[in-house]
Amino acid sequence: MSDYTPVATGTGGRARIQRFGAFLAGMVMPNLGAFIAFGLITALFIPTGWINTIAGTTAHPLPITTQIGSIVGPLISILIPILIGYTGGKMVHGTRGAVVGSVATVGAMIAPVALSLVSISLNGAAPISYKSIADIGPNILGAFILGPLAALLLRLWDNFIAGKVKGGFEMLVDNFSAGIIGGVMAIFGIYIIGPITFWIAQGLGQLVNWLVNIHLLPLVSIIVEPAKVLFLNNALNHGVFTPLGSEQALSAGKSILFMIESNPGPGLGILTAMLLFGPRAIRPTVPAAMVVHFLGGIHEIYFPYVLMKPILVVAAIVGGATGVLWESIWNLGLVGPASPGSVIAWSLVSPPNNIVLNLIGILLAAGVTFVVGALLLGFGRKESAVDASIDLEAAREQSAQNKKASKTAVPAS
Repeated sequence: MSDYTPVATGTGGRARIQRFGAFLAGMVMPNLGAFIAFGLITALFIPTGWINTIAGTTAHPLPITTQIGSIVGPLISILIPILIGYTGGKMVHGTRGAVVGSVATVGAMIAPVALSLVSISLNGAAPISYKSIADIGPNILGAFILGPLAALLLRLWDNFIAGKVKGGFEMLVDNFSAGIIGGVMAIFGIYIIGPITFWIAQGLGQLVNWLVNIHLLPLVSIIVEPAKVLFLNNALNHGVFTPLGSEQALSAGKSILFMIESNPGPGLGILTAMLLFGPRAIRPTVPAAMVVHFLGGIHEIYFPYVLMKPILVVAAIVGGATGVLWESIWNLGLVGPASPGSVIAWSLVSPPNNIVLNLIGILLAAGVTFVVGALLLGFGRKESAVDASIDLEAAREQSAQNKKASKTAVPAS
């Protein structure tokens, strides 16, 4: 298990959900530094980031911001999924599991690109075609699946051959078994897991589109908020809301669709609830996440906290729906996509006569999310064995002790 992974106890449904959420959170929490790096670079250097906004060069970005901003795509689309696959594999089977988990994750990452190229070569054209991984965004859901799965297969293999390999051949067998399993799982990612996770995102987008068409906008939060926590936020925002919102904005001058996924209110409410009533050991990590999320607009930073406490997705849904309802009542909208989804970006793309009401919508979404989240967390009085075990420093020390003990332990036969 990861140094950051809490250990759940009990056999009931709640304990199982906590164990599952803790496992997913354990794949993300050690990599928060990568998310923060991505968030800071995005907030500062993309064309609509702070530097170009202050310089008044959003239409023609400064060359240096273009150069630095070019690493935003690789960070979120390549590095972070591989890190999550690596961490998930390590949680299951140590460093060997981390390696095969990383290899397998690459298969899911390039699946839509690879299948589009095959379709083009066979048919001469493809209904959906991509030039690179950056065109489709991160397949973090695929990393959640393939990293641990590939490592589990390798662990089963290692257990099966333990004590059966002749002396002198252990390294050869270990290396080839890891290479074969990693390669096979990468192919499995290309043709099975990658397409499945890609079409899950597409299907959620179609469902959201249907709810928009039948004018049940607040209910969209039932899909959007859980999908965001599974890192499908970019797929929904750029694949559904931005194209539809752009069409609406052409005729109306603004669109509420730009506000649904990008509203930083639900995330702020989740983080505030965790800061005041979450597991005590993780509370010191929350203020930095709040700054990156609310001012930097990087929503991915709060997803691990929901994964740690999956019930909090209910608070995000209620808060998100509250924001959408407020925006619908007052016929609010943004003139363009809020990218990234920060309070600053919202202010910049709000019509002058809507800016105050738009900001109130953020605060309402945050407030409702916080209240519901605090109730679900029992106002800090229901701290469980899972919560009590989330002591990062103690976990690191225990890991170091385990590693030291493993060096002196007799290998299993």
